[in-house]
Amino acid sequence: MTEAPEGYQVDAVEAWIKAHIPSLTPPFQWTRLEGGHSNLTYRLEDQHGKEAVIRRPPQGQLLPKAHDMSREWALISALGPTPVPVPEALGFCESPDVTGAWFYVMGCINGRPLYNNEETRAWVPEERRKAQANSFVDVLADLHSLDPDDIGLGDLGKRDSYVGRQLKTWYRSWTSSIEGADYDDPRAHELQAFFLNNLPDQGPIRVVHGDYGFHNCLTAPDSTIAAVVDWEISTLGDPLADLAYALNFFPDPADMIPIADDAATNVPGYPTRQEMATRYAERTGRDLSNLDYYTGYNRWKSACIVHGVYARYMEGKKSSEGVDLEHMRSRIDGALTLSEQAVNRLTS
Repeated sequence: MTEAPEGYQVDAVEAWIKAHIPSLTPPFQWTRLEGGHSNLTYRLEDQHGKEAVIRRPPQGQLLPKAHDMSREWALISALGPTPVPVPEALGFCESPDVTGAWFYVMGCINGRPLYNNEETRAWVPEERRKAQANSFVDVLADLHSLDPDDIGLGDLGKRDSYVGRQLKTWYRSWTSSIEGADYDDPRAHELQAFFLNNLPDQGPIRVVHGDYGFHNCLTAPDSTIAAVVDWEISTLGDPLADLAYALNFFPDPADMIPIADDAATNVPGYPTRQEMATRYAERTGRDLSNLDYYTGYNRWKSACIVHGVYARYMEGKKSSEGVDLEHMRSRIDGALTLSEQAVNRLTS
């Protein structure tokens, strides 16, 4: 690349890698990789053609728990020996003196994240999409089969009610955004009360990814999941909440509102959510009779998240140039509608 890598003091970083990761030989060819929650991520190619990936937070002031490199490093280090595919953990630097922030280096995976259906059509043939979906749900099942204490992740997060805490956090977000958004919906309040009053026992605590989808998985050329990435919001929690979130990316003929037109999964060849849930249940032995609770909760949470973003646009805290605010508002309404639909299935 012709421009200096953003956020990296190249000489200092390459000297650190030379001293701490003997399998890599600098100087490197640096290539920017997009995606990854704004983290500054580059592919490195060393003098012998070996590739690796380096990752650090964006520059500037960050929220205290945002872009946590140590959390990602802990996850890929702990999961490396397990059946859950992750990049190889090569080195972690927690001295900001090197380049102004913590960073880590991991192995480079031959696979692609998929953000939209154009990318899916180009990378995953229709006849391989069911196999890809099966691999996707199998990897999540394998993650949820691990006891965090057994793999050194027992202190990754709080162990008390994961969904209960989320319900309180995102409800505060909704209520604090009403004035700025100039938009409220009674269903947001009614659904939160329902979820709190019917909170299930979360069962054995497990590592939850928190944002498990094709955008955070690297699909290999053979259409299997080669690695799971972007672990920065992972914690301990209820695995069924993680499952329902992941399944909500997939189409289902019963939905009142279809998935987004450009969604990575909005192409022929994928199984329904029910088919994927059945496969997960067979692999884990978990009872999914209450899955609609988690489906509804995740839809409600999505509405709260978008509502908060919408409020910041409406207040002028974020530039709305090029942003379709009407569409964003319709997404809030749609997520609440789908949450309500899931709840109605539970109570009918």
